[in-house]
Amino acid sequence: MLDEKVEVALNEQINWEFYSGYMYLSMSAYCQSIGLAGCASWMMAQAQEEQVHAMRFYNYVISRGGRVVLPAIAEPPVAWDSVSDVFEKAYNHEQKVTSLINGLVELAIEEKDYATRNMLQWYVDEQVEEEETFSGVLDRLRLVGKDGSGLYMFDRDMASRVFSPPAAKQE
Repeated sequence: MLDEKVEVALNEQINWEFYSGYMYLSMSAYCQSIGLAGCASWMMAQAQEEQVHAMRFYNYVISRGGRVVLPAIAEPPVAWDSVSDVFEKAYNHEQKVTSLINGLVELAIEEKDYATRNMLQWYVDEQVEEEETFSGVLDRLRLVGKDGSGLYMFDRDMASRVFSPPAAKQE
């Protein structure tokens, strides 16, 4: 059974993960609107990945006898200054999510909830990967600068990302 404080915090994180997906979906729509279909596709895959993250938390809360509570998801922004701004804001968002995950780890340790602490290690590792990925994209965008042909090639490369849903658990 989940500690009440842990359950509340995990429910808040579920909302953050769904918001992340919603925000990346909005970024995808923005990229599409400015003619960057590859970046739109990349952000769509990111949105799908965030939904999986939310459902991992959802399923964990239920498996521990907790109750999932789903409040409204905040409205994400709908426009940015540039594709570089999109990825900069996404990187900043991932840094915020990292701090939230770290806070959950601290709470799990404080409450001596070792099962939750164990489960959260996957998210700690995932956030390292997320920040590294967005940082790498920003590095590539800085190299491209405002060069139209460079941006064209960058966008084409971004289209190669495909979302692969995780394999179902073997029971």
